Amino acid sequence: MRLGNTTPILRIFDENKAREFYVDYLGFRIDWEHRFAPGMPLYPQVSRDGCVLHLSEHHGDACPGAALRIESDALDALHRALEQKGYGYARPVIEAMSWGSRDMSVRDPFGNRLTFTDAIST
Repeated sequence: MRLGNTTPILRIFDENKAREFYVDYLGFRIDWEHRFAPGMPLYPQVSRDGCVLHLSEHHGDACPGAALRIESDALDALHRALEQKGYGYARPVIEAMSWGSRDMSVRDPFGNRLTFTDAIST
């Protein structure tokens, strides 16, 4: 038996703030967007390299305040790139964790925490 990739669904409340954070700040691209009808909640897929996320304005899809760990093979470069963006709502730092990884956490405008890590889970 083989299990496939996991695609987390993160709750969002504002399409413009989501684009500003995920696309403009973190550098994800929008792969596709779905609405059941005009004026209905947005459900897009965003990705960057091998990381794929679903974002949802639908109240039943997810609760705000989720936490993700995203592996990175260039955490320092990602940190520098984010610093250069001058995003007014986040100033993430890299922390050495007691279990051996180096982590950088950032919260999106909806309370979800994305932790980028340079170590494979132990």
